[in-house]
Amino acid sequence: MKLFRRGESSGTDVPADSSRAATATANTTEADAVPAKAAPTAGKGRPTPSRREAEGRRRGPVAPPPMTAKEARARRKESRGTKADRKAAAADRRAAAQDRRARMLAGEDKYLLPRDQGPVRAFVRDIVDARRNLVGLFMPMALLLILSMFAAPEWQSIVTLAMLVMMVFMIAEGFLLSRIVNRRVRERFPKNTDTGFRLGWYAFVRASQMRKMRAPKPRVGPGDAI
Repeated sequence: MKLFRRGESSGTDVPADSSRAATATANTTEADAVPAKAAPTAGKGRPTPSRREAEGRRRGPVAPPPMTAKEARARRKESRGTKADRKAAAADRRAAAQDRRARMLAGEDKYLLPRDQGPVRAFVRDIVDARRNLVGLFMPMALLLILSMFAAPEWQSIVTLAMLVMMVFMIAEGFLLSRIVNRRVRERFPKNTDTGFRLGWYAFVRASQMRKMRAPKPRVGPGDAI
């Protein structure tokens, strides 16, 4: 058997150029068969923030719990600030409360209770405040009668009868006032949605209070035209 040395070739060998061309063709065919991968998208350049960081809440170091009641009181006192700061904060709260009450008594709609808000309720208050209502004297007269009953027990039957008569007059005046208020409201506010009973009850409760104790304070005087 004849052995070939390096640099020699047998008569059946394929030329080198043909071999390289076949290899390149095979590689091209394999590359075409495999689908090209999509180009990677550009990253954000920063890590995704956590939910706490996105909401702006960063947790700091947590202090250990107090070991004694004295330490707990000291922490509460420290969290409240100095005595001067507490006094200043209390003074600010009192001033704010007084300001809100003054605005409510003045009738500013923003500071009124929900039952007193709106132009319809303001109109009802003006109607009641412009009248001299007998029902407004019920509470002081009832108190006077009760005190007289304790002072003279033999007057108990007379005081009871007087209070029953006062209640009858009070109911009659409340019914009359309700009719007047509802008629005036329908004339001034035809699109009002409040029921007649609600407006009548609101007017009755307002009229049953002493004039100086009404809130909001009356804007009109007795006898003024509304």
